[in-house]
Amino acid sequence: MPAELDRLDMKILDRLQIDASESSSEIADRVGLSQSPCWRRMQRLKEEGYVRHTVAVLDREKFGESMFIFAQLKMSRLSDQERDRFVHAVEATPEILEAYTLFGEMDVMLKVLAPNIAWYQNFTFRTLLRLPGVEDVRSTATLSELKCTHRLPLPSLPG
Repeated sequence: MPAELDRLDMKILDRLQIDASESSSEIADRVGLSQSPCWRRMQRLKEEGYVRHTVAVLDREKFGESMFIFAQLKMSRLSDQERDRFVHAVEATPEILEAYTLFGEMDVMLKVLAPNIAWYQNFTFRTLLRLPGVEDVRSTATLSELKCTHRLPLPSLPG
């Protein structure tokens, strides 16, 4: 835990992870502060980058049937310029929700939101295999979602 964060900062951050739409007054009540000091702490935590974004988490099922597919990519050796083109193409593809570099046999893992397997098969040939440097794609389709959270486990401090 960063030394500059105290117990109240951690409580505020945890509350923001639970429901960032709560007012500073509501958060202050929950963490045991008055509204003004809580608001100042919240602003400092945002300014210092502890809170990167405040977003609404949408219920994807409300938009129709969908599934997550994890695609692992084997990459050829890329120049810096080709790597930049690859990253830009991934960032510009809205169906790719997350992307990670990997250690091991495969080089990149993508989390793709797909309406169905037939769509994903087309997406693989139309998009993934055309990304700069992609040599091979191995995919795993999910059956159900057991847990999905963006809430980081924050250490609790005594007091």
